[in-house]
Amino acid sequence: MTKPRRPPTGNAVFNQAVTDVITEAAIALLVESGYARVTMDGVAKRADVGKSAIYRRWPSKLEMIVAGLVELSTPIGPAPDTGSLRGDVRALMQAAFDWLTDPRIRAVLPDMIAESDRNPVLAEAVAEHVTGPRVTWARAALHRACDRGELAADDVDLVLDLTIAPVFWRLTHARPVDDQYLDRLTDLTIGAVQQNASS
Repeated sequence: MTKPRRPPTGNAVFNQAVTDVITEAAIALLVESGYARVTMDGVAKRADVGKSAIYRRWPSKLEMIVAGLVELSTPIGPAPDTGSLRGDVRALMQAAFDWLTDPRIRAVLPDMIAESDRNPVLAEAVAEHVTGPRVTWARAALHRACDRGELAADDVDLVLDLTIAPVFWRLTHARPVDDQYLDRLTDLTIGAVQQNASS
């Protein structure tokens, strides 16, 4: 997956340890202060680096923050492949839960949604580099279900919505999300798919 940062020019090679320190500082400030209050000066001070080290990697705050969100949001490993639609949907719901309950994601997501409403460039960058790859990852599992004849292609996006939207809704309203809830949500989702297929 391509990350939103410019490649080094010429023979320049970035020190990954420095990149990691800057990214961690940027995310820490995003969590503490919100997107609008993050500054390159603040990140440089927090990371104990010169601003030039930041600008060599990212030409703007927006790209720096998006790169940090990519680090927090990129799924690890291949999409679920349990051999059944129910198993894959349950695994996708678990992945959504794990992502949304990361304390840093929980802290920054409402702010980033609000900022994206005000800033279409930010919204586009987040969609392309943060949420887009997660959607592509999840769709891979659901498309396998289509190949097995368990899911209609027209229902892929709707099922994908159901793997994350109810989880996000409950978490943002401080309602419990446990294994029992995810199992029940999975069963209801599969039941709706099967009913639609038979109608």
